[in-house]
Amino acid sequence: MSRPYSDDELLAVLLSREVRDREVTACGAISMIPAAGMLLARETHAPDADLIILGSTAFMPFHTSRQFHFLCQRGDLGLFFLSGVQIDRFGNYNLHLLGKDVDRPEVRFPGGYGGGMIFYAARRTVMFRTEHTLRCFVPKVDFISSCGNSPEEVRRFGRLTRVHTPLATLVNTVPPGELRLGSVHPPYTLDDVVQRTGFDLGVSGEPPRTPEPTAEELRVLRQVVRRIMIETDTYGDWAAKNIQAA
Repeated sequence: MSRPYSDDELLAVLLSREVRDREVTACGAISMIPAAGMLLARETHAPDADLIILGSTAFMPFHTSRQFHFLCQRGDLGLFFLSGVQIDRFGNYNLHLLGKDVDRPEVRFPGGYGGGMIFYAARRTVMFRTEHTLRCFVPKVDFISSCGNSPEEVRRFGRLTRVHTPLATLVNTVPPGELRLGSVHPPYTLDDVVQRTGFDLGVSGEPPRTPEPTAEELRVLRQVVRRIMIETDTYGDWAAKNIQAA
């Protein structure tokens, strides 16, 4: 299904809309799409957003990651962008391994450095996934790297709010703390999303359509954000390849 923007550009725009002005927003290392989204937000609706892009010298105000973790533990992080290999109906994510035997997994991943703690410490967490398939959205993750929801007696500053994919936006309903379908991205249909999701999305009736990227959002992303990422060496090679040149 063709549309006048790539999946990466769509996700960057959707993530940018999550950023609030005068709020501390961060993404982890090797997080190209959130970085683009954060910079797009700063150039559009959130000029005073405080951005922290781990792995970037231009947008990393700390000398060590420990200082960033201290900020999170104080409850000063407003929004964090996160991804995972698997995501289940309860918003749990897996970034460690695949397989039922944790001692002899089928595949082992590097895990999430600090992500498990930040999931509890951020005021809001928004997840994203660059594909929407049955292998990604599963009934139960093989390993819980961190929990999207937890009992009320467990202290945490915030919870997962949304998950953005190239097909749809899922929202975390609290209570009962399960992912439900929020909107479907054009030109996809409800059936496209249901067939590629391994758990019940709680759909009742036709879901809303996600507002598409505007011409202005795409212009700023392609003309301004792409240049900033290249000039500041903030995933510049990725930006040159994956964001269209205006």
